[in-house]
Amino acid sequence: MFPFFSSHTFDSTGKPYNVSRVLNQKNFDIDMEGYTGYSKLYLSMYFATAYGWSFATLTATISHVALFHGKDIWDMWKKTSSAAKDQLGDIHTRLMKKNYEAVPQWWFHIMLVLNVGLSIFICEGFGKQLQLPWWGVLLACGIALTFTLPIGIIEATTNMQPGLNVITELVIGYLYPGKPLANVTFKTYGYISMSQALEFLGDFKLGHYMKIPPKSMFIVQLGTLAATSVYFGTSWWLLTTVENICDPLKLPNGSPWTCPGDEVFYNASIIWGVIGPLRMFTKHGNYPEMNWFFLIGFLALIPVWLLSRKFPNVKWIKLINMPIILGATAPMPPARAVHYLMWFTVGTRNFIRALPRDKIVILLPHEQYRRNSIYKIFFSFYVYRKHKAWWARHNYILSAALDAGVAFTAVLVYFTLQGRDIQGPKWWGQDSTDHCPLAKCPTAPGIEIKGCPVL
Repeated sequence: MFPFFSSHTFDSTGKPYNVSRVLNQKNFDIDMEGYTGYSKLYLSMYFATAYGWSFATLTATISHVALFHGKDIWDMWKKTSSAAKDQLGDIHTRLMKKNYEAVPQWWFHIMLVLNVGLSIFICEGFGKQLQLPWWGVLLACGIALTFTLPIGIIEATTNMQPGLNVITELVIGYLYPGKPLANVTFKTYGYISMSQALEFLGDFKLGHYMKIPPKSMFIVQLGTLAATSVYFGTSWWLLTTVENICDPLKLPNGSPWTCPGDEVFYNASIIWGVIGPLRMFTKHGNYPEMNWFFLIGFLALIPVWLLSRKFPNVKWIKLINMPIILGATAPMPPARAVHYLMWFTVGTRNFIRALPRDKIVILLPHEQYRRNSIYKIFFSFYVYRKHKAWWARHNYILSAALDAGVAFTAVLVYFTLQGRDIQGPKWWGQDSTDHCPLAKCPTAPGIEIKGCPVL
């Protein structure tokens, strides 16, 4: 009845889910009478399975860090005296301590108290429009703190960062159901806080190797205040100037303003916030089987760990990273199979940053989609092994140059071309439907959907 490949939500008839029928328009809470008289929420197989793999990735991350890095973490935790720190410091750490003052801990404490206090004020003030109570902010911060270390280890060793979006939605969806704004707010504080913390660490790590004074690195981070203002202003400008933005049904064919990522974010607020996990992923909903993915993810790593213990000299066994394998489809949706093909074939500027897999990868600023590609293989294996001197001198410079080039080109292209409604050449790689337009159509007979044949 429902499309095989879609990021939309549907009712029992296969038509798009009419959220206005189950939402109280006055306070944005779920209207149980409307929900009971309307329909349960249905997902495409593609969308539902994506959530299942997200469940598996979360538990696989915990088991991976516990089994492969638990002893190292515990040993480092016990060696926290100042004498031990001096002994453990490498040449970079010794040079930094000799030449620069460290950032005082109270700087971080002030930033923590200030940000948490402002977050609670925003949620509790303004008529509590965000729906999230003060304890929700503290719980979100606790989740971010808990997962910063295990997720950071995964990113440090693979240059890829599993997300916390699903677990944060799941937790607040159970604790505070029927509150869509509270759900997305909790997800922002729980997931994005951890992601930003790792970016913060990545910036400090890069500055550490480049011998930039730590205090200067800390002060520069305050520039994010300007960045957030620019982001907000740009978003508001686009929302008020682009007609029918983010509404694909009303936009002309080929329009770049379809907002696929925002559409998934909105649908997630319906799934986890309005309807809630209790009415989705238990016996009261349509997808209780998805909970088995938690167990699958937790157990998936055990065979790899046992093999690594039995054959310690076989190094490639330890390179089997189940959180990365299970979480490889995290960008789906909105990404599709054709995008994975393009990433592998063309690559992105981030791939050349990955260090060889037998080394600990330096934490670098995270960007959303990092996947193996020809570029990564070329720079991480061939160039590193055959031209190590060039790699050591130019690899990160080239990476930064590509980053800057893409950013400046994006701005230039928008103001010179897209801002004047001049689009680039049309070719098959721009098709976001995997060249299968019928994949979005229902499979049951008698259902009428615009652009789809009636079976």
